Amino acid sequence: MQQVTSPDTRVPRLGRFGWLMALYAENHGRLVRLFAPGGLAVGSHVSSVGDGLGVRLDVLERHRYTLELRLTYDLLDPLTGEPDPSAYLRLYQDARQVETTHCYVGRRWQDVMGMFPPPAELVDHRLRMNTFLGKWLEYLADCGHGVATLRPAGPVRLPQPQQLPLQP
Repeated sequence: MQQVTSPDTRVPRLGRFGWLMALYAENHGRLVRLFAPGGLAVGSHVSSVGDGLGVRLDVLERHRYTLELRLTYDLLDPLTGEPDPSAYLRLYQDARQVETTHCYVGRRWQDVMGMFPPPAELVDHRLRMNTFLGKWLEYLADCGHGVATLRPAGPVRLPQPQQLPLQP
């Protein structure tokens, strides 16, 4: 005999915050498999696979249980002189999670949504940033980037600005 569940039976589901925490854990696994940042020294590291577009992983700070990182291409925004696109990451070694804190210089969540956004809006923003990170890490792995292609690098060099002729 088959058992039928009543329409009143609630099926547990993962809420948006739970989904975000799961995304942090997935991104931790992707990042650790790709670049093993826990073993990197503070400084810049570049992964090159011969396509002319290096991927830069900057270890900005090391703390006892966390790493502050920046993942970017080895490109500079001509207006700001900063690496762009960039994802600033916080890797929690003890919790095995990676959080994208912001995706551009000067564009933290407070800059985007104000100081007191509704919690749902903040979770949505973090979901978008961390979904972007997961897709980017998958793409980098598909391109062949990884620990084997990662080398220590010097600081980002600014390109020489071109002089534009003055109009009379």
